[in-house]
Amino acid sequence: MSKIIRRALKILESRLSYETDVFTNPNDTKNYLRLKLGGNEREVFAVLYLTNRNQLISYEELFLGTIDGASIYVREIVKLGLSLNAAAIICAHNHPSGVCEPSRADEVITKRIKEACGLVDIRLLDHLVVSATDSVSLAERGLI
Repeated sequence: MSKIIRRALKILESRLSYETDVFTNPNDTKNYLRLKLGGNEREVFAVLYLTNRNQLISYEELFLGTIDGASIYVREIVKLGLSLNAAAIICAHNHPSGVCEPSRADEVITKRIKEACGLVDIRLLDHLVVSATDSVSLAERGLI
């Protein structure tokens, strides 16, 4: 990761707090996640755990994969959400290839996450597929 990207990431992170509604703006969320995940050479699955006002509680990189996939365990996403008392989550993962088109597996895991979180009253707001230069929102595509 370049020095410029690391510096930009530090600035973004310093602005995040419980008083900041940064995750109510989809473009800010996309930019933040592109900076966090876009430069990885392997697939990384992360979750933003949020309050009921969509304020950040915690950003967690939960699963690390290979150049073209990662194993996702829905139970771990829900378990951490409960322990953090999260009201909502935003999931994201990168595609190291740079092509952000969601796969069928991405759609299936999104549905499983939504169903599991729904059982414990945690809302899935979005699942983003990101690269260093692009992002795709499954919510904007009507898949959530």
